[in-house]
Amino acid sequence: MPLTTPARTTNRPRVQRPHSPPGGPRRFRVAGADLSASVAVFLIALPLSLGIALATGAPLQSGLVAAAVGGLVAGRFGGSPLQVSGPAAGLTVVTAELIQLYGWRTTCAVTVLAGLAQLGLSALRVARSALAVSPAIVHGMLGGIGVTIALAQLHIVLGGTPQSSAVDNVLGLPAQLADIRPGALLISALTVAVLLCWPRLPGRAGRFSRKVPAALVAVAGATAAATLAGLAVPRVDLPSWSSHALPGPPEGPVLGILAGVLTITLVTSVQSLLSAVAVDKLVAARDDHGKGVPRSRLDRELAGQGAANVISGALGGLPVAGVAVRSVANVSAGAVSRASTMLHGLWIVLAALLLVPVLDLIPLPALAALVMVVGVQMVSITHIRTVTRHREVVVYAVTLTGVALIGLLEGVALGVGVAVAVALHRLARTRIALEERDGRQLLRVRGQLTFLAVPRLSRALHQLPPGADVVVELDGSFMDHAAYETLSDWTAGHLAHGGTVETTGPSGVRITEPAASTAAAQPCCRPWTPWHNHQCEEPPEAPGKDAGSPAPDGSQRSTGVSTGLQLARGIGKFQRNTAPFVRDELARLAREGQRPSQLFLTCADSRLVTSMITSSGPGDLFTVRNVGNLVPRPGEESGDDSVAAAIEYAVDVLRVDSITVCGHSGCGAMQALLGGGPDEPTSPLRRWLRHGRPSLERMASRRHAWARIAGRLPADAVEQLCLTNVVQQLEHLRAYEPVARRLAEGTLTLHGMYFHVGEAQAYLLSEPDEPHGYDDVFTRVMPTGPRERVRAS
Repeated sequence: MPLTTPARTTNRPRVQRPHSPPGGPRRFRVAGADLSASVAVFLIALPLSLGIALATGAPLQSGLVAAAVGGLVAGRFGGSPLQVSGPAAGLTVVTAELIQLYGWRTTCAVTVLAGLAQLGLSALRVARSALAVSPAIVHGMLGGIGVTIALAQLHIVLGGTPQSSAVDNVLGLPAQLADIRPGALLISALTVAVLLCWPRLPGRAGRFSRKVPAALVAVAGATAAATLAGLAVPRVDLPSWSSHALPGPPEGPVLGILAGVLTITLVTSVQSLLSAVAVDKLVAARDDHGKGVPRSRLDRELAGQGAANVISGALGGLPVAGVAVRSVANVSAGAVSRASTMLHGLWIVLAALLLVPVLDLIPLPALAALVMVVGVQMVSITHIRTVTRHREVVVYAVTLTGVALIGLLEGVALGVGVAVAVALHRLARTRIALEERDGRQLLRVRGQLTFLAVPRLSRALHQLPPGADVVVELDGSFMDHAAYETLSDWTAGHLAHGGTVETTGPSGVRITEPAASTAAAQPCCRPWTPWHNHQCEEPPEAPGKDAGSPAPDGSQRSTGVSTGLQLARGIGKFQRNTAPFVRDELARLAREGQRPSQLFLTCADSRLVTSMITSSGPGDLFTVRNVGNLVPRPGEESGDDSVAAAIEYAVDVLRVDSITVCGHSGCGAMQALLGGGPDEPTSPLRRWLRHGRPSLERMASRRHAWARIAGRLPADAVEQLCLTNVVQQLEHLRAYEPVARRLAEGTLTLHGMYFHVGEAQAYLLSEPDEPHGYDDVFTRVMPTGPRERVRAS
């Protein structure tokens, strides 16, 4: 019998590699959104990388190396999945100075050392510390770099050669204007015109054309124009990769090399981390709210940037940092993973290897014009408005001027110094005023009470006469130990001499030490207690005093006097606790005007607090309230055009995106409609409620199904009418000409909403199952966001 190989046992369990997914090893898959986003970013990165390399005076290939490494290495190992890294305009000045002082090979070595420093900082987990730098300093630094870049590239635009500093470029500008090269100026003007006009093309053609990046169109158009016209302008000259310069041992003074390493490390790290935080905000603002995209891990991002700089420097590339322009394009294009960033790096590699003949046709003035526009845009009007609103424009201006005139490190150091001085000035700017009012001495303190203000506070306190009745009014959010001790010691001495001391806040409310018993006796004190007509600070009225008449529900109704005091107290609380937080936003809205996204039409019922239900703030909602949340049919207003005017203003002037009609449970207007009869006397309320009679007719009609709420029938006739009224008022809205026009254009949506007061639960009217009409099903809005949609059988 011949020997045979024994059969393999079939019941033996198959061993699978640890952490491998079921069904075998994981395959690399790329989402369609990532593929399209990578192409869009590549088309922006290619001309910008060449332009930044030109602006630094480095070999043009170094820009492509940095772009490829930034995409592949930083994209793979970084902590911000959608951030795109590459050669950044913010490093242009630093790199150009290093190249001029020490040469290109030493600059590459400095880049490698800066990358190693970033890896060390990442190991120490100090990435969050970079966010402590004032945004005014960062924006001022970028603005100064932008000014320096724009002045240098302006000489190339005019056909000349830039100088080594911004001051020299300004001084040499008259001579350059006297020796303009027409060909270079023509190509540059064409590039700038396309860059500025391409994003503003109107109509459908403009929406389609804007999918192609303006930078690519501008450089491609300038290249085609220069080639067809035969203009004699300098062009890109990419040498053979075999002669590409690699780093060498650092040559130069040790302190100079260390300063270069420190500068590149700080600039790339701060810019990358701030850009990563901005990318998180952009992702969260998308329509999908960044579902499936993890938030940035800053220490890992710093490590990824360090690894990219090490490899870029070793391969002869420019320093790498997170770039805002490309990152914004990546997020806007719908990227969902780091695959888009890595693919963009792969496209850069293929272009550098296969498209050299095409790249050699690009005119250098076109790249210079592109980088000049980028430099001008780095002086952002939005940033200037922001720092002005926060009263830090001095810090911004000093940093920008210092970077442009002196140097990057020197300018940033000046900015830090000014920022510290401004902070100390704010801390020490405490106004202390003394006056006499109604026989009492009033000492007003405005600002923060720190040890810096103690001498002036002590001087003012000792000017008060012994034995006097004193009120100390404190209007500030902070008091340090030195100021507290000074005030406490003086208070004890003043009381010992027979005087009285009362310490109040800015609204006159007395400040006392909270007692445990008091807190326990008033457990219901919450931020919303003023809505309850509840007085946390005041003791309850003694029996026998005129505390007001009982309300219909049995509770005590406050008198007009107590209501007035409550209103004043509530206003005082707003001025003290809320106004400081919303003042900047309200000031912006006052300057720019209102731009609400939604018209919210609801009932005048006092239990409906629209801002609380919708989590909205100032400027978000254009709210119209009336009895019964009614929308009169066009032509039936009978002299009252207030609702129609509000609809027209919101739709045609404010250009809101949506209109919501919100009803609520227990609506008194709906109860009045159900209980009313035809013979009742005419009154203003009855004349207004006639606009709700179509809702009654709809509820009684057999042609319309009864409205349902979260899969159940309404609890009673009142709830049924409240739900039906929302649907009916939406139909009234559709009859208005502005609304009908915007609905036909697809630029306006209508929504129905029902708020159950007792359950504190909101319901939304489901989308229509048919093109014309609603299916009258209200669905619960879940706390986590998704909506439960249940229909009764």
